[in-house]
Parts: sequence; structure tokens; C-alpha cells
Amino acid sequence: MNTPTKCNALIVAGGHGVRAGQGLPKQYRSLAGQSVLRRSIDAFLRHPQVHKVQVVISPEHRRFYETAVAGLSLPSPIDGGTTRQESVRRGLEAMAASPPDFVLIHDSARPLVDGSAISATIAALAGADGALPLLAVSDTLKRVTQGRIQATLVREGLGLAQTPQGFHFDKILNAHRAARDTSFTDDASIAESAGLLVVTVPGQRMNFKLTTPEDFVIAEALLANTGTVRTGQGFDVHRFSPGDHIWLCGVRISHAQGLIGHSDADVALHALTDAILGAAALGDIGEHFPPNDERWRGAASHIFLSHAAKLIAERFGRIEHVDITVICETPKISPHRAAMIARIAELLALAPTRVSVKATTTEGLGFTGRGEGIAAQAIATVRLP
Repeated sequence: MNTPTKCNALIVAGGHGVRAGQGLPKQYRSLAGQSVLRRSIDAFLRHPQVHKVQVVISPEHRRFYETAVAGLSLPSPIDGGTTRQESVRRGLEAMAASPPDFVLIHDSARPLVDGSAISATIAALAGADGALPLLAVSDTLKRVTQGRIQATLVREGLGLAQTPQGFHFDKILNAHRAARDTSFTDDASIAESAGLLVVTVPGQRMNFKLTTPEDFVIAEALLANTGTVRTGQGFDVHRFSPGDHIWLCGVRISHAQGLIGHSDADVALHALTDAILGAAALGDIGEHFPPNDERWRGAASHIFLSHAAKLIAERFGRIEHVDITVICETPKISPHRAAMIARIAELLALAPTRVSVKATTTEGLGFTGRGEGIAAQAIATVRLP
């Protein structure tokens, strides 16, 4: 029986990204609601052929790193060096104690890497020492000196190197060790200098490196138009009871009555939780938090909403917009609307402009019209891969 091939990913995230403009180092900046580094890591974590993901960081960025990878099960990051080449070598040396067969070396600033590019690179290693995605050059190339064109270059046979760059682990480690005193721009160059056979697989335009502020704008636009848009709806009702306050949309409101419920009876957050779960076909709130489970007696409903949002994130999706309508005669919702929007936006990590809270009455009709309780309905728009 053949032993399965073990393939690790080494993600290089030690740079400062000064060309990307002001703010956090580019690998820790938000891209469509998720850090650049997290998106790169997720691409490899979810790939069935990748055994382990190791990240190399700058020691001074550790607190940014911990925020970016919160909730992920990863080995401790490796402190990088003063150059990318040194950082990669340190990462490879850290893997040497339990070496994989193959290693994929990837720039964290390429967060739109596709699973098919990872698969193709791994497959190519069956017949070569190394492999990398190469994007064919489509524009005319000019050699320029001090702003003046000196020559037009033949573009046939030229390509743009991308990552992940894959290698047989022992061979690229030895090549890096031998190249310590020479500067190279990528790992394939180091492999070539060591006489290794490096082949290419087709590159992808989506797999570009985030370098400038404009690149972030392009990546945001691309992510905004990928995946499947789904909608879910939720509806909930709670009866009034003796009390002095109610919870609505995560906001405590003083009131002449309370609401009856196993939890804090936040009818709006319950409806919204069901809407988010429904958008991803994940059942309803009662399946995740059974009303006969004493753990949830009196629980704050933001726990339920955060759980639903976490399930979406675990599926590499994102919540685009939520819309809530509260149906009641009292209390008046308008004085609290801004606070409600802010609280939901905080819980779902959304811009307030993506949260809508409205209210209506039933003109004195039905149980809400008689002042017996409050109802709420919600719609959530979710984008999933």
C-alpha cells in the first residue's frame, strides 16, 4: 500500500506592506470583512490535500496575528527574518523536525488564491522538483530608462510568477540553505539556482498580489461579486408579562411590562437569528438552542445571533444585509432605533448602513393590537461560496 503524500503550506506574512498605504500592515487589513491573512490561511486549511498550515510573521506583528487567526487551530507562528528569503528559510527549518513530503510556499498578500491552483501545483510535483502557477503576459512589454522607451521585448515565453510555489520539501530546504548568501526574489529562483526541475501550471488573474491601495479596491469589488447570494427569513412572537423592561435588538428598554421567554425574550434578535440560519439552510434557533435546555434559561439573545454569524463565517460566507421589522403598539421604537442598529452592526461586524430596523403597528388588530405581546420578522441576505 502506498503511503499518502503529506503536504504542508508555509504562508509568508512577515512584510510591512508600505506601498499599500497608511494603516495596518497589508496582510492584517480587512478585505470584505475578513483580514487578508485569514483569507489566505483559510484557502489552504480547507484544501483536502493540505496537512498543516504554518505561518511566518514579523515578531512585532504578533498581536495583529492573534486577532487575525482567532478561532483557528494552527501551530505557533515562526518569527521571520529581515528579508522574505530569510523568513521562508526559517519557516522551512521549523518544519524540518517533522518534515512533509511537499511544501507549498505562499505569499499572504495573495488572498484570492483558488483551490484549483493549489491542486494543480500539488499534482505537478509528481513529475518535477518544483511547480508554480504562471500567468501568461498579455500586454506589450517595454524596456524603459529614465522614462524613455529603449526597446520592445518579445513577450512569447514570458510569464508572471505567482504563488503557491510547491516543492519537494527536502530539496527546497537544501536549496535555501545553500542560497543563504545570495539574494533571490522568489523560491522558484532558488530552486532553479540549485539545478532543480521546476515546471509551471496555469496561473489565474484573480490570484494577484495586493501591493497598492488600488489593489484592495479591485479585490473588494471581485469579492463582492463572487459566491451565491441567499436570503433567509425569520419570525418570532413573545407574550407580555409583569416586569419593568424588555430587550429588543440587543437594547434594554424600560417598559411597564416584560416579555416571557426561556431566554431574555428578545423577539427581534430571535427572528434575525432564524433568518441568518435559514439563509444557509442550517435549521432554526430551537435546534441550536433547545428551549428545554436549562443552559439557555435567561440567556442573552446576542449569544444566539453571534452563533449564527459564526456558522456563516465557518462556511466562508458573509452576511451582506439584515432587515428587521418590529410589530407592536408599545414601546415606541424610533427613540431606540439608532442604538439598535449600532448594536446589531457590532454583533455581526457589519457597517450600520447594512442594518435596517423598522417598526409598525397592526392598527389595534390582533394580539399585538390588543397589547398582548410583540412580534418581529427579519430578512437576512448572505453570500456563500
